[in-house]
Amino acid sequence: MPADSTSQRELFEHRPQWDEDDVRRGTIATVVLPDGVDKPLDYLVPERLAADVEPGRRVLVPLGRANRERLAYCVAVRTGDLPQAPLKSVIGVEDPRPLLSRRMLELTKWMAERWMARWGEVLEAVLPAGVRARTRVRMDPLLAATGAAPARQPTPPQARVLAAAAAGPQTAAALAQASGASRAVISRLVKLGLLAETGAVERPRGRGEEGREKIRHDKPTALSPAQTAALEAIRHPMREARHETIVLFGVTGSGKTEVYLQAVEETIAYGRQAIVLVPEISLTPQTCDRFRARFGTVAVLHSHLTPAERHAQWREIAAGRVNVIVGARSAVFAPAPRLGLIVIDEEHENSFKQGTAPRYHARDVAEWIAREEKVPLVLGSATPSLETFARCLAGDWTMCRLAERVGGSQLPAVITVDLRDKTGRPRGAMTARLTAGIRWALDAGGQVMLLLNRRGFATHVQCGACGHTARCPQCDLALTLHQPGNRGICHGCGLVNRLPADCPECHAPGLVQRGTGTQRLEEQVRRGFPDAAVARMDTDTMRARGSHEKTLDAFRAKQIDILVGTQMIAKGLDFPSVMLVGVVNADAALHLADFRAAERTCQLVTQVAGRSGRGPLGGRVVVQTSTPDHPAIRAAAVHDYEAFVRSELPIREALLYPPFGHVIRFVVRSLDDQAAATWAGAIADRLRQAAGAAAGIRVLGPAPAPIARLRDRFRWHVQVHGPDGPALRDLVRRATADLKTPDTVAWIVDVDPVEML
Repeated sequence: MPADSTSQRELFEHRPQWDEDDVRRGTIATVVLPDGVDKPLDYLVPERLAADVEPGRRVLVPLGRANRERLAYCVAVRTGDLPQAPLKSVIGVEDPRPLLSRRMLELTKWMAERWMARWGEVLEAVLPAGVRARTRVRMDPLLAATGAAPARQPTPPQARVLAAAAAGPQTAAALAQASGASRAVISRLVKLGLLAETGAVERPRGRGEEGREKIRHDKPTALSPAQTAALEAIRHPMREARHETIVLFGVTGSGKTEVYLQAVEETIAYGRQAIVLVPEISLTPQTCDRFRARFGTVAVLHSHLTPAERHAQWREIAAGRVNVIVGARSAVFAPAPRLGLIVIDEEHENSFKQGTAPRYHARDVAEWIAREEKVPLVLGSATPSLETFARCLAGDWTMCRLAERVGGSQLPAVITVDLRDKTGRPRGAMTARLTAGIRWALDAGGQVMLLLNRRGFATHVQCGACGHTARCPQCDLALTLHQPGNRGICHGCGLVNRLPADCPECHAPGLVQRGTGTQRLEEQVRRGFPDAAVARMDTDTMRARGSHEKTLDAFRAKQIDILVGTQMIAKGLDFPSVMLVGVVNADAALHLADFRAAERTCQLVTQVAGRSGRGPLGGRVVVQTSTPDHPAIRAAAVHDYEAFVRSELPIREALLYPPFGHVIRFVVRSLDDQAAATWAGAIADRLRQAAGAAAGIRVLGPAPAPIARLRDRFRWHVQVHGPDGPALRDLVRRATADLKTPDTVAWIVDVDPVEML
């Protein structure tokens, strides 16, 4: 044997012992914590738990030097060689079955990347609180296994309760009977965290179903040609089991809902489920009623449900026992095992964008899900967002136009009243033209809707002598007067102050009430039309459970003649007796420091105008404005939203604003204005260095945010614009990768923001 071969054999025989003895195999779980830790962590899975640890379940793991027990999401499991450094072991499994499918785990990972959020906070966002409730009882010996002693040892009655609870979830009464302990003992264990209340398991009835007038929504004998074409555009990819996004661009009253209903009917015929998203809770009851009238049982998911109600609905959906799911933004995550269709009504609405982390947009999430599941996505609106319009113009999505109302009704005539005309100036909030229109509608037996997108009685209170304005001590906002009680309320932080009788600066007697909110408008309407029943819909009057349904049911039953409200009355609602819609101040949001201000104004005025004239009595719209020549107002006045789109898109393209570019916004907050400004400047400098000479990238700021102080924090913002979304996000990651945030500041990043204030 050659010498070199002998040397190799000797080397093999005398290699370090660890090289073969310490290579161990085992099962490793990769977990994500809901908060605090950005990166996934690996843990060893003990043999006793190997059958239960799987992706989608939550597990208990020790964290840090103190081995604090934490609940984490298992996102992957693999078997293979273990690393040289010893891994900590999984302590236990929280859930009897996976809460998230592999597809949902993929979705949440994509969302974390897309909106630059932590994976853990995305996982928490897609699961309702009731579903995330601790589902099993753990006894102290399990805690002791982590090396951490329990806070206190159970007394004998507590031990009996824990032993009885180990059999599985049960009611407190049953637990007390099984253990022979009192309810007080059970309550004490709940407070100690050794037992968890999971909520009621009964399937909830739809909110407000009892005693409500049944809404008939019979299937029409025939669809209009435009409706037929739109329905066929949805059926085509459904038959071929492929994804396509179809946009229904239809004027108000053009029958988009009937197209949704028949598309859902087709979906159910294929043995599949449909998710229908609506933007406002106020629209949910009407939408649910229509779908119940056609299909029977409908699952409902929105924020006004209790955790127990939401959990019960979630279980019904996951079990495949309901075919139709209706809800607001988060209903897009409904665990439908046989998904066949997703519909987003009023897709242009900002409420489909989550305002807190993770700041996802339901439209983009729905497109991802629909593409992966190979099902159609239907977006409907009389005023599609410019992003949606651009996708259709580029050929990515299919647009179906419904240009006429169904049933023979006509779009209402729109009368524009110029508030700059001194002869037509109102004594209150309503001009003579609007007042006459209200009387015309009431005398004809019709109803009236009045839109004013400002809450409160007066928008601000000012001294007539020195000009001092009552402001929030915590925010850069004027206090809004609310009655009764002469209360000054900050609409930024909610602070309530009693307003003084005299000016605190110059002590002049009396303060002047400026501007009009919905509360004052309601008072003026009641004085002007004492024979009419008047109600108000805004966030001040709709706080109680079921208040939306109660008010809308009364309006539908013609128990209310005049409905005064904010934007929550502007979209999607169908009341055939409404003969007049009045827009009290069409310019309320037109001049905000936001590039979408004109788009939102045109959408709002167009949408609220569409509530009028849906019945046989016809209708009119009165729009009060100080800028009647603005393209947004002009387009809305003639029901030509596409004209506004044609005027606005070139402006967006020239400035590289969405839909032709992407925006990532940073907002820095601090109790110290200078600290916020300095940190915002540091972020802007890093972004500029990372961008270098990259084409099309521009960094704006730092600058004080339009609302420069909110909840006692000073606010500065920075924007970075670019033509390519993924490249822009990569730039931001590189620029912020090793940022060490000072304790005195906090900052957030918002990818493709819809609010710039």
